[in-house]
Amino acid sequence: MPSLIDIRRRIRSVKNTQQITKAMKMVSAAKLRRAQDRTIAARPYGTLLRKVLGNVAAAVANDESGAENPLLARREERRILLVLITGDKGLAGAFNTNLIKAATRFVNEHQGAQITFELIGRKGRDFFRKREVAISGEAIGLAAKVKYEDTAAIARRAMQMFRDEQIDAVYLVYNEFKSVVSQKMTLSRVLPAELPEDSAPIDYIFEESPAEMLNVLLPKYVEMEFYRALLESAASEHAARMTAMDAATSNAAEMIDKLTLYMNRVRQASITKEIIEVVSGAAAAE
Repeated sequence: MPSLIDIRRRIRSVKNTQQITKAMKMVSAAKLRRAQDRTIAARPYGTLLRKVLGNVAAAVANDESGAENPLLARREERRILLVLITGDKGLAGAFNTNLIKAATRFVNEHQGAQITFELIGRKGRDFFRKREVAISGEAIGLAAKVKYEDTAAIARRAMQMFRDEQIDAVYLVYNEFKSVVSQKMTLSRVLPAELPEDSAPIDYIFEESPAEMLNVLLPKYVEMEFYRALLESAASEHAARMTAMDAATSNAAEMIDKLTLYMNRVRQASITKEIIEVVSGAAAAE
């Protein structure tokens, strides 16, 4: 049976941990609000850009020059660039683990293809750096302050590799933000670009040719997909960490209650034992 000093020391340790988890929850809640606002604000732009791209693509459907765009070239997927977006820190529940499992499952499902990783986030970088995988680039700290320029640079490098036929497809793996308690693991193909086909075409009056407009819009669309994925991932990470720290704080409170009850029982047993010894000694002296 542990002594009262050991139990008090453990209660004090759990209380210190509870203060840390509570503080982390509050910090994540504050960061989540800003990240959520940025994510929601970026969604209409991405949706409208995709809609305009579909209308321009419909305008060049009968134009042979539109099919010559290198970002639309469809080839057999023998060489794939997998862009994995994870967090830089842990203590976020299964946030990073699910992403790494999804990337590993993707590799297993494409055994015949050569998979090259573009790793955004420290957790994914640390995991796959220890494995025998091909890594084209690494980026750490982007989720702390998401900037369009940072993700656009990665997207341009991926597009250049696709144009040079170094890779045949580009996939994004990230967590899409749904709500504070729900994040959806998403695997989406970015290149070759998939143009919307179900949108009703609008009779635009083009100053430039539709093919030239498509050549300008496609890279912007790919860059926006990378940027939006990082925004979604950052908001999802803060939500997952806030939920995990809230659960940890509640578990710490429950553990403190159990330890306090156990400490009181041990102290009561010790007092009872001392009383019995005193009474027994007094009776023996008589």
